[in-house]
Amino acid sequence: MSLSEAPANPLRVALLGAGNVGSQVARILLDDAAALGSRAGAPLELVGIAVRSLEGDRGPGIPRALLTTDAESLVEDADIVIELMGGIEPARSLILRAIEHGATVVSGNKALFAQDGPALYEKADAAGVQLSYEAAVAGAIPILRPIRDSLSGDRITRVLGIVNGTTNYILDQMDTTGAQFADALRAAQELGYAEAYPTADVEGHDAAAKAAILASLSFHTRFALENVYCEGITQVTADDIAAAKADGYVIKLLAIAELLSDEAGDPGVSVRVHPTLLPRDHPLAAVHGAFNAVFVEAENAGELMFYGQGAGGTPTASAVLGDVVSAARRMVLGGPGRTETTTGHVPALSIDTVSTSYCIGLDVADQPGVLARIAAIFADNGVSIETMRQSIHQPDPGAEGTAELRIVTHRATEASLAATVKQVAALPVIRSVTSVLRVEGI
Repeated sequence: MSLSEAPANPLRVALLGAGNVGSQVARILLDDAAALGSRAGAPLELVGIAVRSLEGDRGPGIPRALLTTDAESLVEDADIVIELMGGIEPARSLILRAIEHGATVVSGNKALFAQDGPALYEKADAAGVQLSYEAAVAGAIPILRPIRDSLSGDRITRVLGIVNGTTNYILDQMDTTGAQFADALRAAQELGYAEAYPTADVEGHDAAAKAAILASLSFHTRFALENVYCEGITQVTADDIAAAKADGYVIKLLAIAELLSDEAGDPGVSVRVHPTLLPRDHPLAAVHGAFNAVFVEAENAGELMFYGQGAGGTPTASAVLGDVVSAARRMVLGGPGRTETTTGHVPALSIDTVSTSYCIGLDVADQPGVLARIAAIFADNGVSIETMRQSIHQPDPGAEGTAELRIVTHRATEASLAATVKQVAALPVIRSVTSVLRVEGI
């Protein structure tokens, strides 16, 4: 008898959270019940929606009879638990309770999986249940399952991703309109791309959580948030954007995970988030607005790019329901749950071991010999200069002349570059180090 012919009992689905994403998941589960059940091989019955309060308008698509504040009882009586509450607690405790009761869990909680993913994976493995979290990274873009499954027979060497729509919108506005950071942030808030308190986005914390998840799957090792080096975009100025544009670059906040070697030649993985200069012909440079994209490099598959909407209720609900249907089919057919493909341990490397190119901005006194003194310090630290561009500032009458230098280096280690910048900054002719940005894609 085929799967479509086999009678199957309904699978009881509990939903935790009815916010922007949760409300869309509930709507689709109810409106498209027949189609989803046909794909899953069994009816998917939404039996309850846990919310913090029964008050408030949840929209016309959610029957009030489904709402409950008793999340613990709800997860104990479900076959599939969808966690969309966000945050660490009570989401973590409820997921663990669901696993203990043998329920499959689907989540979009990047903060929780970046912090406690390894412990949750172990619990799910021990219980033989599935733990899926495609919606935790890049919204609607299918990226975690392709890395975990489609590329499991290959060797991924590097992942670069624009995984936060808020910061990409801000930087894109600064690039295309010349806006200052504060103005671009305000526009993002007015459009609903940025929260009223956008610290997690603009300081890079949201992208760092996603970077930890991408690295864990890509390199079959459990990386946590503490393994991720993180810089946000709050120090990126309109002058940085304009200078990058003049040199043929665009600035993006990238999440990067790459396989490297430490000083002893042993393999390790660098996981980091920071503003990055990209050549304008790089595929990620063309990602505009609040869209996300992830660029994967593998030994045999070569270069792959996944692009799409990285946020929003309906796009993210698509990723959630993809996990639900996949997990439901496994439950109907039988077999152990699937979480990750961890097979070993590759250590996380310090940012000091990373080798990349850099762009350094300097405000200097317009005096003879300045360029030679700066170049000598770079040479003494083994940092090779690729290009140097100077712009003279016209001084006021009687004032000392100044110049802006933009130096792009060949590849160098973070440690060498840091030592170079420290020594250059100490020169009496240096008024300020205006920016230090890493360069990828050259």
